[in-house]
Amino acid sequence: MRVRKNVRIVGAERAQLAVEVAERYVAGDSVREIAESINRSYGFVHRLLEETGVTLRPRGGNQRNARGAVVADQA
Repeated sequence: MRVRKNVRIVGAERAQLAVEVAERYVAGDSVREIAESINRSYGFVHRLLEETGVTLRPRGGNQRNARGAVVADQA
């Protein structure tokens, strides 16, 4: 779902968009990827995710240990 810039999204439309954004985030898309694809800001997408109660991933992508190997997700 792509939304127009500078248009306030409220009510059922916002709730539906929040569900779609949360599903994409849980599936692995980044906040930036989602924001770009729906033509909204990073902050808007971040707020939607917080509203839906999604647990946000730590910033910075994959973390590496001292030897350069990717550390497995321990959550």
